[in-house]
Parts: sequence; C-alpha cells; structure tokens
Amino acid sequence: MAEPPVKIAIAGALGRMGVAVATAAAARGLEVAARFDRPGLGGEGLVDRARALELAQVVIDFTSGDASAELAQAAAARGGPALVIGSTGWTPTTEAAVREASAKVAVVKTGNFSLGVNMLLGLVAQAAAKLPADVYDIEVFEAHHRRKVDAPSGTALMLGAAAANGRGVSLDDEAVRARDGITGARRAGSIGFSVMRGGGIIGEHSVVLAAEDEILTFSHSARDRSLFARGAVEAALWIAGKPPGLYDMQDVLGF
Repeated sequence: MAEPPVKIAIAGALGRMGVAVATAAAARGLEVAARFDRPGLGGEGLVDRARALELAQVVIDFTSGDASAELAQAAAARGGPALVIGSTGWTPTTEAAVREASAKVAVVKTGNFSLGVNMLLGLVAQAAAKLPADVYDIEVFEAHHRRKVDAPSGTALMLGAAAANGRGVSLDDEAVRARDGITGARRAGSIGFSVMRGGGIIGEHSVVLAAEDEILTFSHSARDRSLFARGAVEAALWIAGKPPGLYDMQDVLGF
C-alpha cells in the first residue's frame, strides 16, 4: 500500500517563491495542507500560522530571517512540524534562534537549494585548498534583482565560506565585503565580495581565483526560481520524519 503524500505548509505563500513552491509540490505529489503569510495579508485559502503548524508535517519557508526565526521558535514550542528554510537576511540573533529550535525539531536551512550551487561549493573548497593563498586571490561576485534587501547574498557567503574552509581559515577573519576610496594593496589571503543589484536578475554567482599569470572562474546562473522551489520540495520529502537537528542541502543530497 502506497504511503500517503507528505503534507506541507507554505510560509510566505503570496510571494514569488511561495507560488513556485506550491507548483513544485503539486508536481512532486506532495499535499499542500496549508498556506499562510504575514498577519493582515488576505488571500483565498490562507490560514494563520498556528493552524498551518497543526496541519503540516513540514513547513517550507522562503520569507525573511526574522520571520523564519519566529516560525522556528513556534514549531519548537509544539514539537513540530519539521522546517525547510531558504530565507535570507539573517542576523546572529535569528541564526541562534533557529539553531536553538533545531534541538526540538528537524530543520533544513540553506542559502541555496540548487543542486548546481551545492556542487559548486565542493569545487570551490577543493580549488581553494590546492591553490596557495599568497598566489591566488579569491573574489566572490554576485548579482540579484533590485528588490533583494540583503548583501552579500546567502549563496555568496556560502561560497566564501567554502573557500575559507578549503584554506583552513575563518571567513570572518578574511572577508572583505566593501571597498571604497584609497584602499591600499590587496591583503594576501583575503576573500573579497562584489555585489550588483538591478533589474530582474534571479541569481548570478561567480568565484574567481586570480594569480598574476592566470585566472580560474567558477560560476552559476539561475534561470528560473523554480529550481530553488524544486530543491526545497526534495528537502521536504527528505526531512519528513527525521529526528531533530540542523541539516543543510549537503545532507539532503548525500554529499
């Protein structure tokens, strides 16, 4: 006898990613048991957050760091459901709230649900480990639409962290997130970030390792938001029934 479909709830259901998740879930055979958004926003078929948590086995959330932290605390307080979080705009406080909640509920949290990006993370870490820091400068480039409110993007920070991990250093110690005016020569071993915001760009990321005599570039281009929604749906299928803990897409994909 076939198992019943996983029941999901969609946070931020009225947003672009919420709509994309609903489409991807239907295509994969999941049951959208509830849809909810910010209090005060009306929409056909929406329920409040408390009701959504009652109805779902997994909540897929592409909202904001603040909203996701509140959601995680609410889920932890009642012992479920599991969470799949792809929000951006995090602070140390909201990150800590999700980590605390993951002691009581299963959480998949990542800055990017793309299979290609997750492959890229591994390649960047390997290249950074093999190419000497005093010869190869690392720069992470990212571009997104004009409506994105945080910078660098969560994916850019993941790529910077992969490079730092490959070199065995801390990204916090080596990151250079802005340059303006007379900055002086580049410090060896630093990991720079360059950001563009404009138009309707979905997501462009590149990691450049530049030496005096050669340049190595890894890049990824997102062409449609549906790729992130599909990844989140796969994460929801994977995490349903998993024990409490904080997981990422590397766990989902078995990397």
